[in-house]
Amino acid sequence: MSDVAVESPGPEPRDAYEVSAEFYDILQADRDRARVRRFYGRSVRGARRGVLDVGAGTGRVTLMSLAESRVPVHAVEPARSMRSLLMTRLAALPADQRARVTVHPDGLDEAGLRAVADVAICHNTIGCLPPVSRAALWPAVARAVVPGGMLLVHLPPDRLPAEEATHVLPAQKVGQHVYGGRMVMSADADRIRTRFDYWVRGARGVLREYTETFWMWPASRAEVTGELAGSGFVPLPEGDEPAVLTVRLGRPDGTGRERARAGVHRAGVGR
Repeated sequence: MSDVAVESPGPEPRDAYEVSAEFYDILQADRDRARVRRFYGRSVRGARRGVLDVGAGTGRVTLMSLAESRVPVHAVEPARSMRSLLMTRLAALPADQRARVTVHPDGLDEAGLRAVADVAICHNTIGCLPPVSRAALWPAVARAVVPGGMLLVHLPPDRLPAEEATHVLPAQKVGQHVYGGRMVMSADADRIRTRFDYWVRGARGVLREYTETFWMWPASRAEVTGELAGSGFVPLPEGDEPAVLTVRLGRPDGTGRERARAGVHRAGVGR
């Protein structure tokens, strides 16, 4: 066997979720699992070409898509800590389900996906992208979705919080330890500072404590609709979930772009 030179990869950037990955599922999974099924289940069941999960995290949308459809699923997740949990979950699935899912370890643009899905989902993702990065995401989604395909976007907060707000995460018991935490949101210039405080307690008190901070950028439904129109996405009528924006990719003949512009005008973008 001949020697093959393998170039060592460069150091990866710090994983923004290296703390939260341990606590995310145990503290938030039940609520998020029910929300994912409510937000996207019907659309996923109608998929005929494939499902694209942009920002797959630990796999709530990916696992639901594998259960509710029979099409290939593409899970895009750049963060190693979250992706590791996703891969562990996929390893426990039956072989026929694992054969339908591909995990992409880069951003969507680097993944180079072309016309792989007729249903794309961005769940709990775009709020963490600054406006420039958010706008750059939509052309990559348009390339990955077939004409006429549907994109469902979990909208970010539409404004900065007026004052600091705290949300306590319900504590969960795991063996002899109790896991808990809280989320604290506050305005900082044009961004939302989102701080997560986590703790683990045992019989003798607090065993571990961690803090991790994320940034979020607010955007209204009209703003996101306007950005998507530039990539040929046409807004569909609002459904029962105000937190979700649903759009459809127009046809290559330009009809979709004209309809998108009309939809943006109705939404009041640019006024």
